[in-house]
Amino acid sequence: MNIFSNLLPQATQPGTSKKQRRGIEIKSPREIEIMRQSATIVATVLKEISELVKPGMTTADLDAYAEKRIREMGATPSFKGYHGFPGSICSSINNEAVHGIPSPKKVIRVGDVLKVDTGAYYQGFHGDSCISIAVGEVTEEAAKLIRVAEEALYKGIEQVKAGVYLLDLAGAIEDHVKSNGFSIVEEFTGHGVGRNLHEEPSVFNYRTREMPNVKLRAGMTLAIEPILNAGSRHTRTLSDRWTAVTVDNSLSAQFEHTVLVTETGYEILTDRSKL
Repeated sequence: MNIFSNLLPQATQPGTSKKQRRGIEIKSPREIEIMRQSATIVATVLKEISELVKPGMTTADLDAYAEKRIREMGATPSFKGYHGFPGSICSSINNEAVHGIPSPKKVIRVGDVLKVDTGAYYQGFHGDSCISIAVGEVTEEAAKLIRVAEEALYKGIEQVKAGVYLLDLAGAIEDHVKSNGFSIVEEFTGHGVGRNLHEEPSVFNYRTREMPNVKLRAGMTLAIEPILNAGSRHTRTLSDRWTAVTVDNSLSAQFEHTVLVTETGYEILTDRSKL
């Protein structure tokens, strides 16, 4: 789930008013092990959704499934109630870039680019991840957008290692996206994740001087999540105050992983390929 930087010092879990700790937290081995479990719950749900989604289903169907599975595995949906968000997933289709609200009126159709983002709160820690799904036969442009979005995520992750800087990740993502002719949504960023769904630092997907260029340390846990548009990078938020759509109605795709920084590299905590 993406977040504006001014929302970082907010509630630790849905429905609470407790303020988060300031600064970047380094997780202990015990905390990292719990995060592996929360992240595995998220990865499991997303893998299952990617396998069951089909034309004719609604995004409310997917939301109900995600909540059921998260709770069955002993966790709480991270998103539900977060700043009033009504769903356990964000479900964004085609020109909806991020934060789409699940609805029984939103029917999934052949050719759609469906983004499903979800989080799980388990024993005090959150996991967070997003996938983009090509529903049936999609256009060449849509297929390329999805592929490049996932590649861009991994280009960023491949830079992760104690001692490197956040802008090393951002630059790798930006270069790959632009070389493929797509744009990067700049209104939303990745973020730290752990005790709180959104923690410092902000994890940009493009080079910027807006925030300090943080040096990574082992034990940091980051949600890295590039959002790509086929056209203009700009988005606008609908009257529901959540759903962000592309201003030119172009397609959008997103991928996200929760990643642990290690001394020698990284560990993808929400890795679906290991399930």
